[in-house]
Amino acid sequence: MQSETLLPIGELARRTGVNPVTLRAWERRYGLLKPQRTAKGHRLYPLDQVERVEAILGWLQRGASVGQVRELLDKPSGTPPKGDWQARQFQLVEAIANLSQRALDQQLNQAMALYPAVTLCEQLLLPLLDLLDLRWRSYFNAQLEQVFFHSWLRSKLGARVYHDNQLLQGPAVLLMEHSERAFSPGLWLCAWLLTSNGFPVEVLEHPVAGPHLQRAVSTLSPRAVLLHLGPRIDGKALQRTLHNLPMPILAGGPTLLLHEAQLRALKLPNLALFETPQVALGLLQAYDRQPVEMNAPCT
Repeated sequence: MQSETLLPIGELARRTGVNPVTLRAWERRYGLLKPQRTAKGHRLYPLDQVERVEAILGWLQRGASVGQVRELLDKPSGTPPKGDWQARQFQLVEAIANLSQRALDQQLNQAMALYPAVTLCEQLLLPLLDLLDLRWRSYFNAQLEQVFFHSWLRSKLGARVYHDNQLLQGPAVLLMEHSERAFSPGLWLCAWLLTSNGFPVEVLEHPVAGPHLQRAVSTLSPRAVLLHLGPRIDGKALQRTLHNLPMPILAGGPTLLLHEAQLRALKLPNLALFETPQVALGLLQAYDRQPVEMNAPCT
C-alpha cells in the first residue's frame, strides 16, 4: 500500500506562498489547519492542506478576516464578508496621530503574523495610504505626521526586506524610484511584497538613468528591472535608457494612469505596466512561468 505524501511546513510554505509563522498562527489560534506530527513534534501536512490554504487565501482576498474563515470554509457563502480591515486602518491612523511607534509596531506585527503580505498590502496598507493622503490634504499637523509615518514605514519595511533578502538566492529584481520624492511608500511595498514571495531585490531609492542605470544593470545582472514612477516622466529619456536592456522591465505605480499612453508608445517588447505592488508581483510570477509573455494588462 502506497504511503500518503506528507509535506513539512517549509514545503507547504513554498507551494502556497504563506510563511511558516502565519501557517502556525492559523493552526494554533484558529484551527484552520490540521497537520500530523512526527515523533519529535514536527508538523507534516497532507496534500489536501495545500488546497485548504488556497481556499483560506481566497477568502482573505475577498475581504474576510482570518477569524471568519473557518466558518466560511465549513459553510460557504456567496456574499463576500466584511472583515475587520477598516477598524485596523483606523487604529493605525490613530497611532500615527499620536506619533506612537510602539502602537504601530504592535498592530502591524500582529497583522503580519496572521496574513500573507499580498493580503496585507491589498486590504490594509494601500487603503491606509489612501486614508492618510485624504487626511493630510487638509490637516494642519500633516507634515509632522507624514515625516513620522514615513520614517517608521521605511524602517519597518526595510528591515523586513533585508531579513528576507538574506534567505534568498539567485539574481535580484532591481527596483528604482523614478522621481525626486524623498520617500516612496509604493517602492518599498513593492520590495517587501517581492521578497516575501521569494524574489530577492536590490533597491535604489533615488533616480538613476542613462549610463548609470546601464552600469547598475551590467554590475548586478538583475532578473528584472522595476521602475516606480512619479508624477512626471520624460518619455524620450526613458526610451534611450531602456531600449537596450535585455531583461523584463516593469514600470508603474499609483501614477500609471498619467503615463500609460506615453509608456505604451515606447513599444518596448519587454516592458510591462503595473499600478499596484500586487500586479507587479503577478507579472514577475507570470514571467517565471512563461518567460516570453510580458505584454500583460496593467490592472
